[in-house]
Amino acid sequence: QVQLVESGGGLVQAGGSLRLSCEASGRTFSDYAMGWFRQAPGKEREFVAGINWNGGNTFYAYSVKGRFTISRDNAKNTLYLQMNSLKPEDTAVYYCARHRASPGSSLDYEYPWWGQGTQVTVSS
Repeated sequence: QVQLVESGGGLVQAGGSLRLSCEASGRTFSDYAMGWFRQAPGKEREFVAGINWNGGNTFYAYSVKGRFTISRDNAKNTLYLQMNSLKPEDTAVYYCARHRASPGSSLDYEYPWWGQGTQVTVSS
């Protein structure tokens, strides 16, 4: 059984920063790619960032590239998302997810396991 628990969301002013964390249960965290997705009210869920099993490859949505950084600590079974230069359009519920394989992708249907989400609100 895989459990993913996000934390670190909150309210921040535009231009500010937040760091999201996602703690995973189980002993196979390091075998799989991980990703961050988000869903704003009235919008479909969208890919934000992904990272392969050992952190050697990261990939981002165009809208966050250069502002967000995904990373992982396999020793701590934890995934991170550092978000800088936040904009009001970044407001959403952010979800971490575990991919079905090690390389990862931006396709949400390839992520069988999801956390409950953490709210990020950016005020203008």
